[in-house]
Amino acid sequence: MRTAPDRLRHAISFEVIGLILVIPLGAMGFGIHAGDVGVIAVVGATIATFWNYAFNLMFDHGLLRMRGRLDKRLSERVLHALLFELGLLVATLPLIAWYLSVSLMDALILDLALVVFYLVYAFVFNWAYDRIFPIPTDPGAIPPQRPGLSQ
Repeated sequence: MRTAPDRLRHAISFEVIGLILVIPLGAMGFGIHAGDVGVIAVVGATIATFWNYAFNLMFDHGLLRMRGRLDKRLSERVLHALLFELGLLVATLPLIAWYLSVSLMDALILDLALVVFYLVYAFVFNWAYDRIFPIPTDPGAIPPQRPGLSQ
């Protein structure tokens, strides 16, 4: 299990590196000013954080009420992911369209590009993070030192 400081390092580094990547890529890919991409990315990440908390709470309560359990089958995990992304899309789409003064279709294309980017980024980031900062198998164990690094 990861420690609270490790989880904090993970969350902060995920968001900071994500913004460092998505701002110039979004600006180049869509011809939007980097500052505008930054605003969209920061606001989107903030909305996603609050939505994540609220959605997971609602989903778990619904699952407990309907199934009497909290563990999720594969089909429930797929439904969970799709509903989460749909809710996030509903929340962010009008804001993107309004902020950039573009059509809902143009905002949808940008929003879907962000979803795809963060899907791939989350996979790569978490794989790399787990390689750089491995989880100790024994809760009381100290993580192994990487070659060339001292305490």
